[in-house]
Amino acid sequence: MRLRLSQLLFRRIHKWVGLVLGIQFILWALSGSMMALLDADAVGGHAGPAAHVMPIATEGLVAPARIAGMQAVNGMALRNLAGTPVYELTTASGVRLVDARSGAPVRIDGARAAAIAGEGATAPVLRTTLLDRPNLEAREHAAPMWRVDLGDAEHSSIYVSATTGRHLVTRGDTWRTWDFFWMLHNMDYASRTSFNHPLIILVAFGVLWLSGTGFYLLFKSFRKSDFRWLRRRKPAAR
Repeated sequence: MRLRLSQLLFRRIHKWVGLVLGIQFILWALSGSMMALLDADAVGGHAGPAAHVMPIATEGLVAPARIAGMQAVNGMALRNLAGTPVYELTTASGVRLVDARSGAPVRIDGARAAAIAGEGATAPVLRTTLLDRPNLEAREHAAPMWRVDLGDAEHSSIYVSATTGRHLVTRGDTWRTWDFFWMLHNMDYASRTSFNHPLIILVAFGVLWLSGTGFYLLFKSFRKSDFRWLRRRKPAAR
């Protein structure tokens, strides 16, 4: 059977493609409007209560050279970790934390992660969960990490690195709502990060095709008789 590319066929394809893409247009408009209406401070306030500088008492600290030993150190930082001064040593094998007063290794367990997350927070800590891989809320950061849930109105979750003890990010219900509409907007239903995935590329070409065929059908829908009223107009007598 030979397929004939007639105007009627273009109209039928245009109609159904327009219906499918029209649904996505509605989702784009809805998601964009919702993201614009949400409070920007609540959405963008990812630093949270745990991201602030704490003073460090430097008296009685062990010399960094004694802690490093014979291992080559690429970088070192003195930090306050929930009230404990620690050295953060960056070596070829990774990052390790050492108590700056005793020289003992420091491990980021659930209790310490809760203490880090609770610095500056008024809400109580409800639970701590160790994540071996980042979830959608902390997808931009490396695991392992601790998720510390707080009992506040936003149901906030503070993410703390299980390696460095650093505060990674804070997420709340407002951000989660924004992230849901962000997923609808960029059509990345898996990772919610990419604008170059096959689905949105397919839709983009569909929109381009819909626009082209729309112009074609628009001009095809006119007849010479539609412009007859222009020929009937006569210049006004002087």
